[in-house]
This record gives sequence, structure tokens and C-alpha cells, in this order.
Amino acid sequence: MSLMSFPPAPSSTSATGPRSVFDGRMPAEPGDLRIEARGIAPVPGHHRYGGPGRLFTVWFAPNLTMTGVFTGTVGIALGLDVPTALAAVVLGTLIGAVPTAYLGTWGSRTGAGQLPLARLAFGRSVLVPGLLQWLSSVAWDALIGLFGGDALARLCGWPFWLGVLVMMLGQGSLGVLGYEAIHRLQKLMTFVLAAAFAALAFRLPDSVQHAAAAHGADRAGAFVLTSTIALSLALSWAPYASDFSRYLPQDTSRPRMFWYTLLGVSVSFVAVQSLGLWGASVFTDQTARGVEGLLGGGILGGLGLLAVALAALCSNAMNDYSGSLALQTIGLRVPRPFAAALAAVLGFPLVLWMHAADTTARFQNVLLFVGYWIPGFVAVVAVDWFARARAGEPVDPTTESVRSRSGRPALVAFCAAFAAAVPFMNTGLYTGPVAAALHGADLAYYAAFLTALVVYAPFRLRRRPAV
Repeated sequence: MSLMSFPPAPSSTSATGPRSVFDGRMPAEPGDLRIEARGIAPVPGHHRYGGPGRLFTVWFAPNLTMTGVFTGTVGIALGLDVPTALAAVVLGTLIGAVPTAYLGTWGSRTGAGQLPLARLAFGRSVLVPGLLQWLSSVAWDALIGLFGGDALARLCGWPFWLGVLVMMLGQGSLGVLGYEAIHRLQKLMTFVLAAAFAALAFRLPDSVQHAAAAHGADRAGAFVLTSTIALSLALSWAPYASDFSRYLPQDTSRPRMFWYTLLGVSVSFVAVQSLGLWGASVFTDQTARGVEGLLGGGILGGLGLLAVALAALCSNAMNDYSGSLALQTIGLRVPRPFAAALAAVLGFPLVLWMHAADTTARFQNVLLFVGYWIPGFVAVVAVDWFARARAGEPVDPTTESVRSRSGRPALVAFCAAFAAAVPFMNTGLYTGPVAAALHGADLAYYAAFLTALVVYAPFRLRRRPAV
């Protein structure tokens, strides 16, 4: 089997075992918590189950993390007042959530994950976005594990490194168990975490005044940057989207899938970022300490820290799961459970690095840099999908060959998108000339998306893909 051909979807697993590391055991029904060995091979139609409603909980619970709360404090730190910062958060979140919701509808139709599906457009060139996606999953492990590990360490009286280590072991185990274990956990944690964060909001001061420190063009730049950071959070799920809908039946309503995903992503992110901007004076770099201070050191404080740790566990399990599919997509023949555990292992030293110095600066730098490649990726795969739908082309990953397709046009558009984004970037490590001229406004995501459309759409819409 070529590394770049779609693995077949066997009707059953033979007595001698699966055909390759890409195939393997699949969950058979809701609640089947045995280890999912299934890798990037599409899920056959007869093995699908579940309904679109589970997409709300799987996209709601993982966003109720202190990462989102900490991100919400950024608008205040940039000099915005609460209403203006909230408007920026809502705008950015909705813009980022729409592509994630749209891409998520592909899972039920094809039975394939998002990076494996990207090979339809990228061909052999999928190596580039696949590697970036895998590295991004490791980075997200660190971004979220930073706060979860801190909370666990405070709860148990451990040193920081031990809290992070236990956190990584837990999330890696969930990533190993796979699709159904993650869905079931997110359903339970939707209610648990919603209650915990509501209690946290209740304990915040009744009146918090954050007067605008930025004015004029500086205020406009801060608004755009705050909006872009919110957008980056919601859009970061786009390369994962169909990974968590690939077991849904093929006839599942795509509009319902879209709206459940959109609501799950947007409502959760707006809620936690609103909490962050409201309590910006409390939630500093050490957000776990802020939670402990708000809720007190008794049972309520302990439950709050436990909720923070569980929230990180929920989110990072999804990072490890999708990271395992990305690692197989680039051609590495490693079992999916092993690949999921590997992402958690590599996230551990990155957490320690972020914790060792200026957490705010390193957090923002990692958050933005892990997402700048995503708009170009979304534009390319969306155009390819649109072209197929317009031409009435069948989309069957189990039969379509990508071995003879270099994917050069998609790769050119992808690279051009990133290059176009560079002048618009604004991070602590680099500020592009356009961003500087616009008083810090980061428009890199928009520049990347539009560039990829302009470069790739004319080619793809006038030609059929090689098969």
C-alpha cells in the first residue's frame, strides 16, 4: 500500500488482525470504551452510529478551559474597556467557528478525518499541512496543559512539573482510548464544567471597571488584535473538525451538524473569554491561583481547581487524538494509540518551557504562531470540496487514488497564503510592517485566507483532479 493512497475500509477485521496500522478495531456503539485502533482508514458505512446532537457536547466541553479565560484577559491588557473587548471576542469567535462547523459536516459523508481528507486536494503535498497539524497538536497540549497542570499541582500539593506530568498521562490515556471515550467524556463534562465555570463567574466582583487605556487608532488596533486572537481559538479546531464526526451515519443532517458544532464552539469560547475579560484583574499569568483565590481554600476551591484540571484533560485528549491521525497522514506507519501517546509525551517539555519565564508573552506567541497556517489550509480544502460538489464528483476516500497527484497547486496556494500573512502578523517575537502601521492590528488570518482563495480557486475550478 502506498503511503499516499487511502487505506481501504475492510468490512471486518480478520482473525489475523487488521490489514495495516491504518485500519483496526472501531467502536461499535455509544459507550463502547475499548481502545480504538482505527487510524486514518475511512469508517465504513455499516459501522456508523450516533446523532448530530453529540457534536454540541464534543465541541462545547473542551473549550471550557483556563486557556480561554486567560485569552479573554488579553483585550483588557491591550487597553480596551469591557464592552469593546467583548464585541471583539464575539466577532472573532463567530468568524473562526464557521469554517470549523462547515468542515465538520464532511465526516459523516466520507467517514474520514480532516487531515486524511485533505489529501484529496494536497495529494502527496499533504506532508506539509500534516506535519504542521501534528506540531500544532503538541503546542496546544502545552497551551492548555500549562493551566491544567498548575491546577492539579495546587490541588494535590505537588510541584508544578508533577502536576503537568500526571495531566499529560491522563490526556494521553484518553487519546489512546479514542473517539467514543472522548465523546462520552465530553458529554459528561459539558454539565460538570458548565456548573463549575458558572460558580466561578458568580464569585467574581459584581462591578468591575476597566477603563479604556487605548484611544483612537491604538484602540482600533487593539480591537482587531483581540478579535484575531479570539478567531485563532475557534479556527484552531478546523483541521480537527471531521475527526469527531467520522462515525456518524452518512445520512445525518448536515445542517444540524453545522449548527450543533457552531453553537458548541462559539457559546463555550465566548463564555470563557467573557469571564476572562470581566475578571482580568484576578486572572493573571497564574490563572489557577486566581481560581483558588476567588473560591477560597476549602472544598469549593478544591472543586474549582479540579474543574480546571478536568477541562484541560478534555481538551488535550482531542489534541492527542487528532494529532495521531495527522501523524499517520504524513505517512508514518505507527499505530494510532501509540501516536496519540507520543503527542502527550512531547507536550510535557513545552509546558515546562512556557512556565519558566514570561508566561503571557510566550503564551501569546505560541497561540498565534500555531494558527497562522490554518486559514490557507481551510481555503484550499474548502475550494476543492466546493469544486467537487459543483461538478457532481463522487467523494469516496476508499477508492480515490492520490498516488499520482503531487498537489503542487494546493501547496503553492498554501505557501503563498502564509507568505502573504507575514507582513500582517503581530506577536511578541515579530511584528510585520503592515501590523505596525495599523497600530498593532493583526490581519494575518484574513490575508492568508484571501490569498489562498485567489491563488487556488482559478486552478481548481477550471480543472478536474487527476485520478
